[in-house]
Amino acid sequence: MSTSRVPAARNALEILRLLSTIDVPISAARIRSELDLPRSSTYHLLKEMVDAGFVVHLPENQTYGLGLAAYSMAAAYATQQPLVKATQGHLERIASTVSGSGHLSRLAGSEILYLNEVRAPGALSLVTEKGVRLQAQRTASGRAMLALLPEAEWKAAFFPGSLGFGEYKEILRQVRERGWAEEVEVVARGQASVGVAVVDHVGRPAAALAVTFPVGTADATDVAQQLRTAAQQVAERMYGRR
Repeated sequence: MSTSRVPAARNALEILRLLSTIDVPISAARIRSELDLPRSSTYHLLKEMVDAGFVVHLPENQTYGLGLAAYSMAAAYATQQPLVKATQGHLERIASTVSGSGHLSRLAGSEILYLNEVRAPGALSLVTEKGVRLQAQRTASGRAMLALLPEAEWKAAFFPGSLGFGEYKEILRQVRERGWAEEVEVVARGQASVGVAVVDHVGRPAAALAVTFPVGTADATDVAQQLRTAAQQVAERMYGRR
């Protein structure tokens, strides 16, 4: 049994790991035996995981297998990894030209989730590492993607506090007009970022490419053009969009 300080969460993950390694649904008794879990804990965890969609219960033979939510997460991972590979070289090249950092991210509600970060030699370590989430409206990447959403969606993504709604609306209008976004010292003091959306085959922002560099050391318009070219190439490769 797990000795973690949050055993329920750890044990739920161990159940998912076990189910992912076995080709057929298995009984609660086998799950309990394989993971050395208490009987009551096993059934309680399985019920919660069934309710959440991560595990499916087959009552005809009292067995359990992976649920739709688990498969959805696997599909999201499979989608993101090709994006990481397709954008890695572009980000490394552009980041090196500005002696900064390159980022790949996607929208997650009113936030962005960073999928990858690359750094040129000597570039500062930032808060934008892989797996970090930030308010979309504060970042160049988020602004680039929000601007391409239908009105109802970008309005719903607004988070009061860091920006007034009028300022938020005007920022997105400017992004739509010029095709790229920027932020200056909003996320990190002394740093500026430029971001461009990667648009999928139905015209929605699938991800964003961005670079961050010390304020005043690079021309934002030139950086944006490099990012737009890269984003177009990635969109063509990933989604067949020209």
